[in-house]
Amino acid sequence: MKNEQKNSVEVMTLGGGCFWCIEATFQEIRGGINVESGYAGGTTVSPTYEQVCTGTTGHAEVVQVTFDPNIISFKDLLEVFFTAHDPTTLNRQGADMGTQYRSTIFYHNERQKKIAEQTIQKFIAAKVWDDPIVTTVEPLKKFYKAEDYHRKYFDRNPESAYCRIVIAPKIAKLRKKYHGKLKKP
Repeated sequence: MKNEQKNSVEVMTLGGGCFWCIEATFQEIRGGINVESGYAGGTTVSPTYEQVCTGTTGHAEVVQVTFDPNIISFKDLLEVFFTAHDPTTLNRQGADMGTQYRSTIFYHNERQKKIAEQTIQKFIAAKVWDDPIVTTVEPLKKFYKAEDYHRKYFDRNPESAYCRIVIAPKIAKLRKKYHGKLKKP
């Protein structure tokens, strides 16, 4: 019998601070098909960026990553995620503060939930950070796409202060650590 390769895609949804940073990170990874900024985890239907920024909707800024699991696994992408942000700061990434910037993994199925929980436990056991990991693992109920002007923000605004000061160093760190997993090594 011939070993058939699956022609499937998988989707994951992650929040790790400003979605511009996480989006720019995952656009670099080989096996990624699409990265979409948006909002998840709140109660407001079809929230706007302005509403989410108030911190009153319950949503987190997230990215939804569509990827080919034959090229990169969910687990490997989670390891990239934990490198791309600080999972030990509650409702905060750098100067960005509020529940909309929380560290969270929104799982799409029980397998993703299990892998997410195991990955967190692995990092806890390895004592990678001095402070405890505060990343939540939550079921994805609904994903809302962000407004068009947020899409590929880093690509379109590389000279903005935020991109140069916050995003560019994260991308440089990613490129150094995950050189072999990049679309363009």
